[in-house]
Amino acid sequence: MTGPRVGQIAVIFVARRTDDDAAGYAAAAQAMAELAAAQPGYRGMESARASDGLGITVSYWADDASAKAWRDHPEHRAIRDAGRDRWYRDYDLSVAEIFRNYGWRRA
Repeated sequence: MTGPRVGQIAVIFVARRTDDDAAGYAAAAQAMAELAAAQPGYRGMESARASDGLGITVSYWADDASAKAWRDHPEHRAIRDAGRDRWYRDYDLSVAEIFRNYGWRRA
């Protein structure tokens, strides 16, 4: 977890993977993480995946315009299409503004 997120936009991507092309998926996910990090307004990403293929990725953006620009990025769009064809059984995506943020860490 990182610093304060209040006012940021969270794009919450919840997906169920197929068993197809794990190596291709891993390469695409790494490439998209690097590309997202280079975009204006990018504020971070957190991701988790269960053994049954359910994954949750939250990307954080400075504002809605930055999140929409990432959605519309041509390379991201191409990988999204590949994901629908090969890597995902289904997914849901939600966009939210963060109103409160706090954390705790063991000393």
